Amino acid sequence: MRKAERLFQILTLLRGRRTVITAKDLAERLQVSERTVYRDIQALSLSGVPIEAETGVGYRLHTSFNLPPIMFDLDELEALLLGVRMVQGWSDESLGRAADSALNKIRAVLPERQHHEHTIRPEWLIVPDFYRDQSAPYSRELRAAIKSQSVLELSYRREDRAASVRHIWPLGLVYWGRTWTLVAWCELREAYRMFRLDRIVALTILERHFTTSSTLSLQHYLALQTKRCEEQA
Repeated sequence: MRKAERLFQILTLLRGRRTVITAKDLAERLQVSERTVYRDIQALSLSGVPIEAETGVGYRLHTSFNLPPIMFDLDELEALLLGVRMVQGWSDESLGRAADSALNKIRAVLPERQHHEHTIRPEWLIVPDFYRDQSAPYSRELRAAIKSQSVLELSYRREDRAASVRHIWPLGLVYWGRTWTLVAWCELREAYRMFRLDRIVALTILERHFTTSSTLSLQHYLALQTKRCEEQA
């Protein structure tokens, strides 16, 4: 990696954090020595970038620092566009509008040479939205409940068509290609359960709230699934 690219990467890493980052972490991410990181930080500081250093702690950018809009190459633009179209095609309408708004902001800062419909909206990148309405019902309400850690009363139709009412702790949403699934802690079963969004009949956000922990969280659930897959391999 050339020095200019490395300096840009350091700036990107510093901008993306609210807390400090150590020289060791920077060196590992950039695959260089810590001595090189020290030299790069010094070069950025001498060029006027307000980097704050705490001895024995790490580096961070001063909150007043701002960079002009970042430009993208063609592959990066196509990756962003694909992500936007996936959100528009596979999530709820609210997130779809937000994704389109984000794309318009990106288009607004593109240089003239990239500001063409065939660049930012290639017609050969297609994500069908045939199943959006069926696969993502209640996703807006579920996102709100996950963020606020609110307990839900869920009316659910099981695979055998039997009706079920549960009080659950919503932890995260997982997309499987045709349907969205809610990962939750079920108070009735006292265990993790997964609920397909297209089988939810109704839901109510209750006034109760829950608290996650190292042994009850989305990360813990994913770790258990990873361990299970490794044991079965």
